Amino acid sequence: MNGDPIMNESAFVDSNVWIYLLVAGQDERKRLTARNLIEGKRFTVSTQVTGEVCVNLLRKKAMSEPEVRSSIESFYRNHSVMTITQETLLSASDLRASHSLSFWDSLIVASALQSGAQILYSEDMQHGLVVDGRLRIVNPFRQD
Repeated sequence: MNGDPIMNESAFVDSNVWIYLLVAGQDERKRLTARNLIEGKRFTVSTQVTGEVCVNLLRKKAMSEPEVRSSIESFYRNHSVMTITQETLLSASDLRASHSLSFWDSLIVASALQSGAQILYSEDMQHGLVVDGRLRIVNPFRQD
């Protein structure tokens, strides 16, 4: 392998998974799971996910602005970052009506659907839920 990330853009990763990877001192089992899931792979995220991660890096890790800028650049360099559009917001509205999702969760799901992802990794949503017959929500930390 030449060091390039493994392509896995058919999966979308929610901010809660990234935060376990990037902020030490939380649940170590979840941090290891997030590392095994994410490192060396290329995923799809949204501008919302990137923003939520940055807020948490500032709050929980007390990163400096240059470090946060570096994290933002890393997201854009190593992953596909979906921009939230009017279409995304309207789709999220439909999802809230049909699936009783919160505002922010519906925006994540709408972004994942818009990106063409088949899997959405998230700790905060219903594990196993299939949305629109094409997007499966997976809690990577679930222990069955």
